[in-house]
Amino acid sequence: MKNIVVPVGLFLVLLSCKTNNTMDSTEKWKQEIREAEQQFANMVQEEGIHNAFVAFAANDATIMRNNTLVKGKQAIDDFYKNSHAKTLTWKPDFIEVSNSGDLGYTYGTYHYTYKDSTGKEQVDTGIFHTVWKRQQDGTWKFVWD
Repeated sequence: MKNIVVPVGLFLVLLSCKTNNTMDSTEKWKQEIREAEQQFANMVQEEGIHNAFVAFAANDATIMRNNTLVKGKQAIDDFYKNSHAKTLTWKPDFIEVSNSGDLGYTYGTYHYTYKDSTGKEQVDTGIFHTVWKRQQDGTWKFVWD
C-alpha cells in the first residue's frame, strides 16, 4: 500500500499544476480577445465601420446582415463600401475561449445608427455574437459576426 501512495501523490500534484497552467492560459487568451474586441471598437470610431470590419475580418469570415450571409473578406469589404451606417458601438458582456486557445467568442449589446432609404436616421439596438479565431501570426480575427 505504501508503494502506491507516492506515485498517486505525485500524479495529483502534476495534475493540479496542469490545471492551474490551463486556467492561466485561458484567462490570458480571454484578455487577448477582450483587447482585440476593444481595438476593433476603437477602430470603428476612429476610421469608420468599413475599415474596421475589413481589418478585423479573417479571410474566411462570414457576417450575417439582413438575414443574408456575406462570406469572405472581399465580400465584407464590398458590403461595407455601400453601407449607410453612421455609428456603431458595442461592449462584450461575456468572453469564452477554447481550451486549445485557438477559438473564442463574445457576446453583448450593440447600438447601431444608420439612415434608412428615406434618409431618416434609425437606431437599432440588440445583442451581438462574434466568433474569434487565432491567426497564424497570433492575432485574433473574427470569423463570424
